Amino acid sequence: MSAQDFRHCERSEAIQYADTDAGLLRRFASRNDDDVSKLPAARLLALIGLTLALAYLIFLAGAYLNGDFLIDAQGRPIANDFVSVFAAGRLALENDPAAAYDWTVHKAAEVRAVGHDFANYYGWHYPPTFLFVAAALALPPCLAASAAWLLLTLAAYAAIVGRIVGTRAGGWFALGFPAAFWNVTAGQNSFLTAALIGGTLALLERHPTLAGVCLGLLSYKPQFGLLFPVVLIADRRWRTLAVAAAVAIALAALSLMAFGSANWQAFMQWLPVTGRVVLGEGGADFSRLQSLFGLVRAHGGSETLAWTVQGTATVALAVFLIWLWRSRAPFDLKAAALAAGALLATPYLYIYDLAALSVAVAFLLRYALQRGFTTADIPGLVCAGALILSYPFLTTQVGLAATLIVLALVLQRVLSERTYPSFRIAA
Repeated sequence: MSAQDFRHCERSEAIQYADTDAGLLRRFASRNDDDVSKLPAARLLALIGLTLALAYLIFLAGAYLNGDFLIDAQGRPIANDFVSVFAAGRLALENDPAAAYDWTVHKAAEVRAVGHDFANYYGWHYPPTFLFVAAALALPPCLAASAAWLLLTLAAYAAIVGRIVGTRAGGWFALGFPAAFWNVTAGQNSFLTAALIGGTLALLERHPTLAGVCLGLLSYKPQFGLLFPVVLIADRRWRTLAVAAAVAIALAALSLMAFGSANWQAFMQWLPVTGRVVLGEGGADFSRLQSLFGLVRAHGGSETLAWTVQGTATVALAVFLIWLWRSRAPFDLKAAALAAGALLATPYLYIYDLAALSVAVAFLLRYALQRGFTTADIPGLVCAGALILSYPFLTTQVGLAATLIVLALVLQRVLSERTYPSFRIAA
């Protein structure tokens, strides 16, 4: 081929590339890497997250100025879920940690914490191991402790979820995730829960010991760890499982030494009482429970039927996750399925707990940014987010629906992966 013919072919190829988006991406890829094709989607993700986060901030600022957030019109702290933790911590500092499980004594401590009486009661249902955190938070005044707790756990949550997504946009996605807003307004600890679930899964492949530490710390809310031992055993992640067990046992032993055996006795005594009031009698309103159990009970089903549905679904989830984690499906899809399944497996789930759903979505986004989005991904994720935001207006299990949508998107990806030879059951 002559030099003139070569130049002519080169110009023709350049024109052909310029005529199509695929050609344009191929030209850029010849000088860079595949991240170029992911950049627009990542920027859009950051823009959506930033917009939602700013909207939340504006709303919360307005609520604060109107006396509806953090402080009331008289400048007094507003009682929310955080006051339960603060009051338990104060009782622990006063050498009466077991009293945190006595509803009457604990409510009196809550009233002292905010300096005025209020109608609701925010129960202390955590295992004694969480008293270490509660006692530390009870050292400063209640309002300062509440703000510090939200900011510290928010930072951990955003860092972990951002790392999972793998781009700078991940942090904005975490801040804009709809359930994050409900966690802030409730003064809850779901940012910590999401950070621990996300940390367990994000560290599992390269740092199994640190993953076990995160999972062991998650024992402060054991209802979210039901499926993790099943998956770790199925996938032979023995080190992570052993470290998690060791951390949980060590925390229990330390709490026993620090707070005494009476604390554990009170916890075991009041735990069935709490279960009967919340799950049996609907003392916290069945429509607020974002679980299959709550769905059945909120629509008139018996407690027996609710437990049957919840138990059957949990077993089915366990079987599915065992199959998935023993396969050679991409790790991102395995992690997303487990993160979503952890929420579906428990009957005790509130809307703010869905901050942990961001972990499942983050793994799904990381996979989609590498492989491309399907036609169902964007509408499905938008629908899930809208359902979570609609919580105050729809008195039904919108959080359950959002979680099922995310799991369905993951399942769609898993089934599509079966067309590749790499997807087969591992020996």
